[in-house]
Amino acid sequence: MSMTIGGISRSRIAAVREREELVYSAARPISQAMIGDGAPGYLGGVPMHWMRDWPMPFPFVVKKANDAKIVDVDGIKLADFCLGDTGSMFGHSPAPVVEAIRRQGKHGLTYMLPCDDALIVGELLVERFGLPYWQIATTATDANRFALRVARAVTNRPKILVFNGCYHGSVDETFVQIRRGWQVNKAGLAGEFRDLTRGAVVVEFNDIQAVEKALAEGDIACVITEPVMTNSCMVLPEPGFHEALRDVTRKHGTLLLIDETHTISTGPGGYTRAYGLEPDLFVLGKPIAGGVPASIWGMSEDIAARWQAYEAAKEPGYSGMGTTLSGNPLQFAAMRAVLEEVMTPNAYARMEDLADRLQQGLAKVIDDNGLAWHVVRVGARVEFVCAQGPLGNGTEAAAAHAPELEAVIHLGLVNRGCLIAPFHNMMLVSPVTKKKHVDRLIMAFEDVISELAE
Repeated sequence: MSMTIGGISRSRIAAVREREELVYSAARPISQAMIGDGAPGYLGGVPMHWMRDWPMPFPFVVKKANDAKIVDVDGIKLADFCLGDTGSMFGHSPAPVVEAIRRQGKHGLTYMLPCDDALIVGELLVERFGLPYWQIATTATDANRFALRVARAVTNRPKILVFNGCYHGSVDETFVQIRRGWQVNKAGLAGEFRDLTRGAVVVEFNDIQAVEKALAEGDIACVITEPVMTNSCMVLPEPGFHEALRDVTRKHGTLLLIDETHTISTGPGGYTRAYGLEPDLFVLGKPIAGGVPASIWGMSEDIAARWQAYEAAKEPGYSGMGTTLSGNPLQFAAMRAVLEEVMTPNAYARMEDLADRLQQGLAKVIDDNGLAWHVVRVGARVEFVCAQGPLGNGTEAAAAHAPELEAVIHLGLVNRGCLIAPFHNMMLVSPVTKKKHVDRLIMAFEDVISELAE
């Protein structure tokens, strides 16, 4: 075992971690009393098991959140760069969304029929994202799952292609990976009884030759991909990759699904509109309704026509696509507010400027401390990586991941008033993030890194 991680000694990481845990616990007696030993009534002591994944001795209990700030029950204020891991990318409780929820709350929360806002949102989705036909789901996982069903139905092909290290929510067939040259189920899956590689092919991101070889078999319905690989150590597409991916999918009659749930940080129309991508299917979840659970999935004219022909010919019965609460009026009220008043070009311009400031500040800290790390950004989304870059694929991203080191950095940032995403090193800049928040994060990062690197 190496004595260092990311150029930092393991002993130093352990010492700093011990000290930071003591600081954290001492500052939060109320949270510790409430949840330090687990909250009663919940399996594992938390309402949702991901809440155990924060790198603190125990999660703090939130009292309130607004704009880009969180206050816990001990009265500690934090500049929030996690923002619900993208769900609150435009800030907590944007005023137009709050007003829309209040307005719709008086007229019913769900009734499985369209409303006035639904009709307007349909037009807004076409205008914003370019594809002509849309459906509403509750999570991006649902949307991806439903879109993949359409892909299989209209192509009459059984398999999908995913990229090693990808993340598309909890869509079962995307939980495959390359390990020692073999395709296998991803490690850590709970209760999975199938060999998921029978329905999926996994290749490395940026490897267009591997994509073409897989598609040449003629049994792959759809390639599902993020424009930029996220949720680990971020991997950018190499120049020409997306153009080649679109060409090779069309050549082999394979559909292309772009999942923008994280890369919507790029701009008002996502990475897809910013870089002129041409997907057959498109998915976006998390921030589309300002924090209200909602997602969207759209399709091209051609796919819509093929789907309608399939529906007309198929045996009647439940399609396996949709949930009772999907497309409810609360979702539409919030989505309309986001699309019309929150998710604007001006908002993105501010996000871009401050994210650039954050990227440069973090990179300077890394350089000043002589570390072979790098910082990567896609629009308002910034990540530091505790290894040299750029990274080219999922295997390189997995090798660059440094959980022990990253955990102590995250904890140190919390102790200095800054919260970033727990599962990776992601930081989001919102339209309501202030310059002083960015500078606080840079200074906190500098303090923690200099402690580790001394």
